[in-house]
Amino acid sequence: MTRTNKKAAPCKPASSSVQTKLQVRPGWTSTNWSGYAIRKTRRNAYRSISASWTVPRVRLSPTNRFSSVWLGIDGFRNTSLIQTGTEQDVINGKAVYYAWWEILPKAETKIRLPVSANDRMYARIAKISGNRWLIVLTNRTKGWTFRKVATYKGPASTVEWIMEAPSVNGLITPLARYTTFAFTRCRANGIRPLLKRANRGTMVQEGRTVSTPSLPNRNRDGFSVAYGASRPLSSK
Repeated sequence: MTRTNKKAAPCKPASSSVQTKLQVRPGWTSTNWSGYAIRKTRRNAYRSISASWTVPRVRLSPTNRFSSVWLGIDGFRNTSLIQTGTEQDVINGKAVYYAWWEILPKAETKIRLPVSANDRMYARIAKISGNRWLIVLTNRTKGWTFRKVATYKGPASTVEWIMEAPSVNGLITPLARYTTFAFTRCRANGIRPLLKRANRGTMVQEGRTVSTPSLPNRNRDGFSVAYGASRPLSSK
């Protein structure tokens, strides 16, 4: 696996038959995403998105496994996507952590600054003007901030806070087994997104639920995500 052939992908719907087997039905299911996604019908509905999270730790496994934590604009029910986040993989029996940003259809660009499990992260993507967007990723634990101005021409009609099983060579990878973490202080267009159960999605691979978000917290601006089919408690 090389960085040049690894990328995120738009949300891939899972079989609807799996949904009926879950104790608490999600608003949507996917083979590569879990988390919360909000969709508007009009273009340019979103000008910014932000949130904080703590980098989850991954359990070592004999086979390579992958996980991406990110926030972004678009990619839910469309094929465009601008995003930034952290990677938590198991490669050749070792845990690998790093930061990245990406604009589809290009592959991810690695941010060459240190990331470790349990680091406290903050990310924001905001439209500057026209097709110019600002990507900001901060590691509050290690004290660095990355900024990138990039061109993005997508519809800006959806926002997402996601745990993903990324794709390598066009194939969705098996999800790494990660520790429970939370997205907190989620914002869309600078305000609380008022997350709803209908925005909540679980990840299903080979007929099994492998990643499950909690219900929204009391302020409806945060949630937890856990490996497996059990729904975690909401974040504060």
